[in-house]
Amino acid sequence: MPAISLEGSTRHLDGNLPAHVGLLVGNITHVAVVVPARNEAERIGPAVRAICRAATELRSVRPDVDIGVVVVLDACDDGTGEAAVDAAAPAGCLSVLDVRLHSAGASRAAGIRAALAATTAAPEQVWLANTDADSMVPPHWLCGQVELAESGADAVLGTVEPDPGELDGSLLRAWARKHRFAEDHPHVFGANFGVRASHYLRVGGFEPVRIHEDRILAERLRRAGSAVVATDTLRVVTSSRLQGRAPHGFAGYLRGLGDALATPPDAVLGTG
Repeated sequence: MPAISLEGSTRHLDGNLPAHVGLLVGNITHVAVVVPARNEAERIGPAVRAICRAATELRSVRPDVDIGVVVVLDACDDGTGEAAVDAAAPAGCLSVLDVRLHSAGASRAAGIRAALAATTAAPEQVWLANTDADSMVPPHWLCGQVELAESGADAVLGTVEPDPGELDGSLLRAWARKHRFAEDHPHVFGANFGVRASHYLRVGGFEPVRIHEDRILAERLRRAGSAVVATDTLRVVTSSRLQGRAPHGFAGYLRGLGDALATPPDAVLGTG
């Protein structure tokens, strides 16, 4: 897998880092960004450009860290791969992996296997940064994850917020009421999930399931005693579409919120 080599100006980490991370456990020497995609030709470009900006920021402060990006094309037939390569072209290069797994969990796992096979770095020095093809990471995303990892985190669970430009105001407010943007938040999102490769491998990695692969992995890490940090300092903006690629995924959740808003209170109570 070719590594992205980028240059850019320094930007410090936005927000305060959680106070509960532990002591330095060893430098990260390789970062692998893994992005599963299923017919995302219209959205993959902004997602890849955002990742490249984050890679630029990391390289500007940590030129010793190699960065690789893998876009996993799961049964794509709409030009997603070409759009991803085009988006990365001005800044560097990325790898695309063609699979026909029809599973977010299996696609993430396949991308991570490819990323680990392409580096000679020891697993404890490799950081796996996961996001989605319809999401845009902030510029300090990779800098923040590496800083947390080198402060003792074995996994980082970031927050996401729906793209406000795509979502009805009442639905956006309903989302906000159910999601706490704070440190030690309770949420798990595959679109914003980092983990040290040694801990990922120790617990068996992502399950080959269509949904909730992120929650399953987070629970396994916690049960295994990994240091899991839940932070709002690295918030990712994700698509607000109501028809998504995974059944019962993020789009389905938003759709359910919308249905609840549209249901008259007396219908919910069973009165008339």
